[in-house]
Amino acid sequence: MPVDQLSSTLAALADPTRRAILTRLADGEATVNELAEPFSMTLQAVSKHLKVLEKAGLISRGRMAQQRPCRLEAKPLEDVADWVSRYRRYWEGSFDRLDTHLKEIQKGRADA
Repeated sequence: MPVDQLSSTLAALADPTRRAILTRLADGEATVNELAEPFSMTLQAVSKHLKVLEKAGLISRGRMAQQRPCRLEAKPLEDVADWVSRYRRYWEGSFDRLDTHLKEIQKGRADA
């Protein structure tokens, strides 16, 4: 069964190590060794995380001599942001109702 792009992106983002890798790549390209530095895991484990990110379209790998620097691909993140923004009206409506309720409580205390 094929997985849609949004599901693939969200699954890749579910792991904190992969999110940390993306955060690092937001600052610019990096090699696997550079990406592995802050983690106490093998290069093989970091490579597995990179494969998940690459399959989800969140990173791409280039070629520079013997190195294959990774770079962030932001389009899938934009798709997630668009999907989440659909729920903004719900959140704003909830906050508006809470604000109204709190004002009623405060008014009731002032009248007492």
